[in-house]
Amino acid sequence: MKNSASSHRTRDIDYRAGYLRPEHCAPPPPRAGSGGMWFIRDGCGITCGVITWMLVLYAQFVVAFVMLLPARNLLYSLVNGALFNSLAVLALASHARAMCTDPGAVPKGNATKEFIESLQLKPGQVVYKCPKCCSIKPDRAHHCSVCKRCIKKMDHHCPWVNNCVGENNQKYFVLFTMYIALISLHALLLVAFHFLLCYESDWTKCSNFSPPATVIFLILLCFEGLLFLLFTSVMFGTQVHSICSDETGIEQLKKEERRWAKRSRWMSLKVVFGHPFSISWLSPFATPDHGKADAYQYIV
Repeated sequence: MKNSASSHRTRDIDYRAGYLRPEHCAPPPPRAGSGGMWFIRDGCGITCGVITWMLVLYAQFVVAFVMLLPARNLLYSLVNGALFNSLAVLALASHARAMCTDPGAVPKGNATKEFIESLQLKPGQVVYKCPKCCSIKPDRAHHCSVCKRCIKKMDHHCPWVNNCVGENNQKYFVLFTMYIALISLHALLLVAFHFLLCYESDWTKCSNFSPPATVIFLILLCFEGLLFLLFTSVMFGTQVHSICSDETGIEQLKKEERRWAKRSRWMSLKVVFGHPFSISWLSPFATPDHGKADAYQYIV
């Protein structure tokens, strides 16, 4: 639909006026109010999120009660226990922040004549609209069929965090993959050392459980560690490459034409993790300051 009263243009998939009616839009994700917590009610995503927490808690159980508590060296148990549990807390905190942070959802139903005119666009500037959620789409925004919203700088929708990875929560997702990879590597090293310890001595003296139960616990943890180490390492590398190249996963997949000024690698990292560089880059409890970076032609 074109606005004949203004000099700018609007563009969407279908020019029927019915697309601008809010009652024809898909319902937005449930929220507890304008200031409430962001949470997507998707059965698959919720299940994957619960499984993630259960696997981390299982790893903590095996490390603590099967390997570290029976160990005779107190310093070995304290150091590895503190390190492993610290990584586990950081991983789960990163997961929670990635899941419960608004990834950058565009306000729903704002593609109206009055709002478009209020943007004070330049003459001839094109306004892109999403017919699925009746929203004005900034540059680099894409519609997510699970979140039922357009997400700014959307990279992909991840069922393991039950959320999209976008402008506002990419830092937490990257930290989640990094800490899961580190905790998986640590668990594998502990399993290998414990197998050697038990093999060289009496199995009944290296575990509080029976030898068959101990072997099963260690094999399951080893399988879990290998699987998630490979998966999260690849995902972490993919995310870092995406950030440094200033191109999201969707943009790379669709081979979209670049309509934005490409940032340097260091500036792209600071946009995601915060200005300026500090130890808070590694903390899921610190909300990043994106600085004055503006990746869009207009703000919605």
